Amino acid sequence: MKRITIVCDGSSLGNGRDEARAGAVAVLIYVNGEGKAQHKVVGEYLGHATNNQAEIVAAAIGLEALKEPCDVQVISDSRYVIETRNGNFREKTNHDFWKRLRDAARPHKVSWTWTRGHSGHPVQELCDKAAKKIAGLGVADQTVLDETLMRMPVASP
Repeated sequence: MKRITIVCDGSSLGNGRDEARAGAVAVLIYVNGEGKAQHKVVGEYLGHATNNQAEIVAAAIGLEALKEPCDVQVISDSRYVIETRNGNFREKTNHDFWKRLRDAARPHKVSWTWTRGHSGHPVQELCDKAAKKIAGLGVADQTVLDETLMRMPVASP
């Protein structure tokens, strides 16, 4: 079973207001047998959504991008996502979003890891910037995803 790391982030510009616009980004990292990291970046524009919803979708799109069952470590700066998936919080709201994430995770062996946001995790910082850009543009523009991929640090995650 391939070992994959997914680093993800969601962003909602105007969170909680009528004009909120949200984006989500995930970076998939696979280290091959020679120790060379391979990266893939996926993103989604959610339109009107909260930050918590965008964080859930960010994890979901990373898992949905996998083509076979994998051993996955999901890294997010969202305590909401990590604590809920680790069983410490309950799914009280956002049921459709949680269902999407559960369905995406089902074929995989997933561990959920929290990282502090805006604290220097280079891949998480790139996800944050890309998610904000997608939210601002109103589309998951391929150029934004390609720019994120080009800025990927050599040693990741």
